[in-house]
Amino acid sequence: MVKILKCDDCASIVQLLAKGDGKTCSEHMLEFPIQTEGEKSPKHKPVVEIDGNDITVKVGEAAHPMDDDHYIQFVLVESNCEQYIKHFKPGDAPEATFTINCTKDMTVLAFCNQHGLWSAE
Repeated sequence: MVKILKCDDCASIVQLLAKGDGKTCSEHMLEFPIQTEGEKSPKHKPVVEIDGNDITVKVGEAAHPMDDDHYIQFVLVESNCEQYIKHFKPGDAPEATFTINCTKDMTVLAFCNQHGLWSAE
């Protein structure tokens, strides 16, 4: 399962690719909880469309703002041992299409710079 962390010292956002002993980082690396419900869900929860091996991810049932101070930073699709990611900047449309090898057991995430990590479940 994907783990997205934030460094409490420098505010960098990182993905855990391999777990170390945790002695150095455990105090300042905070794991983002994955959200699926709540009042912010309609603008943050990824909406997934599957057409064969093409996966289109749109962030939110309602349009998410893509302003300088509030925007979707990335979407990530994980399927089996493969990952696909698209980064966004303010002004971009928060959607991406990926051609993947397997659509089973997918995890689809979106990260909002103000409201954290959201999953399509």
